[in-house]
Amino acid sequence: MNNQDKTDTKPTNTTTQTPTPLRCLTGSLISGGLAIALYSLTAAIAQTFAAKPIHSDNPAVINIASAVRTLVVGMTALGTGIFGLVALGLIGLAIQILIQQATKKGSPS
Repeated sequence: MNNQDKTDTKPTNTTTQTPTPLRCLTGSLISGGLAIALYSLTAAIAQTFAAKPIHSDNPAVINIASAVRTLVVGMTALGTGIFGLVALGLIGLAIQILIQQATKKGSPS
């Protein structure tokens, strides 16, 4: 067995960074941009599907095609909603951090 000195060293985690209002607003801008891009994609897909109806006499083909179209539009709409909500949440976090910083500076310690 090796009897070396065991020192208590705390692991430094350099990847954990505290959120700042600037970081929150930057992330919100990125997320908002992605939400706008996904909204445009959703609208384009929906318009393309509306312009090209399904031509078939087989009910199974019509059901499967409409299900696939619904899933495709739904997934892009879900991405739009998620990125939009993340953008709003990050704006709210930035406001909360600003309020906390303002009350921390204003309160006597």
